[in-house]
Amino acid sequence: MRFDGKIIVITGAASGIGEGAARRFAAEGATLVLGDKDTDGLAKVAASLDGTTVETLETDVSDMAACEALVARAIDKFGRIDVLVNDAGVDHLGKLDEGDLSEFTKVIETDLYGVVHMSRAAIATLRANKGCIVNVSSVSGLGGDWNHSFYCAAKGAVTNFTRALAMDEAKHGVRVNAVNPSLTYTALTAGMKDQPDLIAKFEERIPMARGAQPEDIAGAIAFLASADAHYITGVNLPVDGGLSASNGQPALS
Repeated sequence: MRFDGKIIVITGAASGIGEGAARRFAAEGATLVLGDKDTDGLAKVAASLDGTTVETLETDVSDMAACEALVARAIDKFGRIDVLVNDAGVDHLGKLDEGDLSEFTKVIETDLYGVVHMSRAAIATLRANKGCIVNVSSVSGLGGDWNHSFYCAAKGAVTNFTRALAMDEAKHGVRVNAVNPSLTYTALTAGMKDQPDLIAKFEERIPMARGAQPEDIAGAIAFLASADAHYITGVNLPVDGGLSASNGQPALS
């Protein structure tokens, strides 16, 4: 029960890693404030968390006003925020000259601006309560991936934003870290199932020979948010089945 009495705000909480994080924090006693554009999915997640105090709010993180509203909901209901988990994100699969360039704007506004918007909206209460931020970046923010240049650009920025914000906020007692998953089986990556060769190529690079489940990432998020990580800030933690250790080379079978 590491988070008993703690107020946790999670974006992208209707599915995938965000949902996994919500379930992990709930299991450890947290009070949750969950945001997502998918209101039906958000309601289902909240309803399934028996015994947990949960507030939900439709939230498009590309909209600063929506992010401020989510933070305001948490403060109005519970007086503060202890942990902010920035998970909301979208993907774009394709080469630079494929599709409309508006797809790049969509990825940047959600995956990067969303992290900036939420962090800015919450920073005052996090400073007041010596809270922390855990961003969900990606190994695509540490190196390149095939057919993901837009996504890599956004996640690369999140990775370095995490480092810079951690340096600025350490004097205020606010820790800022990120998890950097590899291939994770969520709705966000579901479109890749139509390209089995691409999935196989990703899995071949991972020494553990599989992608992650959301709960694999949620455990690392909870660790970075906990008192156990009280002297850790500015870290981008690969949660990638050994991909980083392998330097991206195919795993031996």
